[in-house]
Amino acid sequence: MKRIITTGSGGPAGINFIKSLGDAPEKIYVIGTDVNKHHLELVNADEKCIIPRSDSSDYIEKLNSLINMTKADLVHPQPDSEVRILSENRKKINAMLFLPEKRTVRICQDKHESAKAWKKAGLPISHSIEIRDEADMITAEEKFGLPYWLRAKVGFSSRGSTLVRNRKTAIHWIGYWKSRGSDWNFIAQEYLPGKNIAFQSVWKDGELITSQARERLEYLYPYLAPSGVTNTPIVAKTIHRNDVNKMATDCVLAIDKNATGIFCVDLKENKDGVPIPTEINTGRFFTTSYFFTKAGINMPYYYLKLAYNEKIPELPKYNALPKDLYWIRHMDAPAILKKGGEWNHSVI
Repeated sequence: MKRIITTGSGGPAGINFIKSLGDAPEKIYVIGTDVNKHHLELVNADEKCIIPRSDSSDYIEKLNSLINMTKADLVHPQPDSEVRILSENRKKINAMLFLPEKRTVRICQDKHESAKAWKKAGLPISHSIEIRDEADMITAEEKFGLPYWLRAKVGFSSRGSTLVRNRKTAIHWIGYWKSRGSDWNFIAQEYLPGKNIAFQSVWKDGELITSQARERLEYLYPYLAPSGVTNTPIVAKTIHRNDVNKMATDCVLAIDKNATGIFCVDLKENKDGVPIPTEINTGRFFTTSYFFTKAGINMPYYYLKLAYNEKIPELPKYNALPKDLYWIRHMDAPAILKKGGEWNHSVI
């Protein structure tokens, strides 16, 4: 029996990853960890354990103690912070990891460095400028015009992002975060007005194993985010688009020709409808991984099978699911999978 530790288990992404393993055709023994004792109560795991934050000096020591106690074979880090710390310390971990190379994780977790790699490969990019002072803001205005996006250089779910329509917004936005003690580096990016697209994929040794793209249609409490976007969708649908599939694949290979593990690519359409990559989340799944599992393609399970060097069935490289499958979810409501057009309501 496979025995795995999943970190960040109490967050939505961790919960959905574990739910996917619960739907696997074999029993997988799951040890769920989190830093929050309350969130851990939401986790359906065989064992649950509180561990220190990944930036704690004893994180690796405590994790190894848990590995030894539970006889875990593999550790799956779900939060980006734990992907990074485990990637950097992979030789110190007493269990398997199925992560891309260190360099790949570093580049993917830095939006500016990712864009540089894509530009070098001749791919269209969302141009960015590092913002250190007001002079950089002036440069951003001259290059992108107004509005433009201002966001944290490192992070996920639109971390530290807002739409800048005038320079005062940019100055006060960065000042606000610094006043709260957030030592973030910021970048400005051109504003891309089109559809918000996500491409989830699993790789091994440079080969794409399977993938599926979806379009984010509605976000969780968008009015609570200054940008109006949280990248945490409450409504999404599967899509079939050759341009998205090719662009996402090229983006991954531009950073790592030997791509291995999980690569989740975010893309946004420009004014001409061309999908432009904005970031790659690697080493962990998107929040809504259970959407695809419920629809018929259990990527977390196949990811585990690949990590254990086990044979998997022949899977479609692209469009693993039918198009126009909708995943509808919200706080305190069970998620619903619907086929487009099969709506159970009337209109007056």
